[in-house]
Amino acid sequence: MKSYSYKTHGTCSREILFDIDGGVVRNVRFVMGCMGNTQGVSRLVEGMDVDEAIEKLSGIDCGGRGTSCPDQLAKALAAAKEAE
Repeated sequence: MKSYSYKTHGTCSREILFDIDGGVVRNVRFVMGCMGNTQGVSRLVEGMDVDEAIEKLSGIDCGGRGTSCPDQLAKALAAAKEAE
């Protein structure tokens, strides 16, 4: 299992902490942001394949910002995958 940290851009959350274990998303934690939404996203992706999570979350927009907490998680997962 490898742990990652990703500084977000354009969202209320400031950072996303997560683990990837054998291509599976684990222990997603958002720093700041809307607690209910970020907890919901974290629980929904727990145990999900990294590629599936990226596919489902990429491009979600929050209030015309061009990104969102779920979209930032997709970017974080893609960056982690690329780094491996």
